[in-house]
Amino acid sequence: MNPIRVVINGAAGRMGKRLVALGSEDPELQIVAALESEHHPTLGQDAGSTAGVTELRLPLSAALNVDADVVIDFSVPEGSEKVLGLCLDRGLPLVLATTGHTDAQKAAFRDASQKIPIVWAPSMSLAVNLTMKLTEIAARALKDHSSGVDVEIVERHHRFKEDSPSGTALRFGEIVASQMGQTKQVHGREGRPGQRTRDEIGYHAVRVGDNPGEHTIIFGMLGETLELTVRASNRDCYALGALAAARFVAGGKPGLYTMNDVLGL
Repeated sequence: MNPIRVVINGAAGRMGKRLVALGSEDPELQIVAALESEHHPTLGQDAGSTAGVTELRLPLSAALNVDADVVIDFSVPEGSEKVLGLCLDRGLPLVLATTGHTDAQKAAFRDASQKIPIVWAPSMSLAVNLTMKLTEIAARALKDHSSGVDVEIVERHHRFKEDSPSGTALRFGEIVASQMGQTKQVHGREGRPGQRTRDEIGYHAVRVGDNPGEHTIIFGMLGETLELTVRASNRDCYALGALAAARFVAGGKPGLYTMNDVLGL
């Protein structure tokens, strides 16, 4: 069986480098293109050398000039928007791992999923997606708790992360609200905002050092508290999840998929 031909968009970024490194070691996959923006300083350099692994004879490029089976986008919102057009033109499945998109960009991805298969998740981590399922179970079980339940979400990431709160934190909030009905988002607190209302979810974003990602969902009740916490020790969990999603969606039918589909949850 021939390996799945994978394109990495954002291949010179922190996650892109790990995708190149880990994907090049996977016998089921073949990295056939490493894309970056047209003004990126690493254009022309070998993707393997840039990623700190064996030279792959695969130059970083701003254009796709080879045949492929699937594209993994781990770039920036503008890069996602550009590669979406490429996928639509060529009928290529897309694994969308970038976060921080505008509402208009999100609408474009949803529309595109009617023509091509897209796996779209704010986090590609196996543990994060399992925690999302546990969060859904907890929210459903606690929604009618007699004393009421206060939900706060605390996330930590490295100092270089540009969007806040993280897309993963917002997804946790969406899951909670779908079960418990909160309608307000509060981002941090200061001064005298008054008593906490029952219809809000609080978000708190911490940016420190090289933290690859940590999320805690707090269900606070009178007399007891439940916390669900998931931590990454390095970025490989996100890269490995994205590669798993690429294997899942390559050759698939048009539609919008999540990591639950990839994991069979």
